[in-house]
Amino acid sequence: MGISGFNPSFLVGIESVRQAHESPLVKLAGRRLTEFALVRFAEDGDWFADCPVVLDFDGVQVEVCHSKFDELAIGWDTIDTEASITGWEWSEFTPRWSHRDECLEPFVGQELREVALLEWRPAEPNRDLAAGSVTVEFVFAGGCLRIANGLDENRIETGDALPEYVRHRLDR
Repeated sequence: MGISGFNPSFLVGIESVRQAHESPLVKLAGRRLTEFALVRFAEDGDWFADCPVVLDFDGVQVEVCHSKFDELAIGWDTIDTEASITGWEWSEFTPRWSHRDECLEPFVGQELREVALLEWRPAEPNRDLAAGSVTVEFVFAGGCLRIANGLDENRIETGDALPEYVRHRLDR
């Protein structure tokens, strides 16, 4: 993708994500969301949802990226959102880091209360390609923010979680 520092390690399933990232995710509680970054195209401003969502909590940067129907990578302090995104000379689009988003902006300045992992468990799992996918939920006083699997890309959700999610509270 041409993103400086981005070297994702994709995991599948709630237990593998929990084992790899529970402790650092829990340690984010009590910190304020101070900044975020998404990749948007310079030509039209559209969000390129294949790229990671970067959230900065008082100097601790968490980088969330979904791929395929069930893969999730969480990175820590590796992406430089000030660096240009390279390797797109072949494309008619120019990806750039953006610090604007109507879903994320209301959470800037808020203290994070807790982080949870949500597992997508639909009523008919054999008919849902996203069954078992893992979402990262950030809980603030002003509401919940989730970075979910949008079927081979990221999706930002706010408000109450759908009932198909099973919430796994993190407590280490």
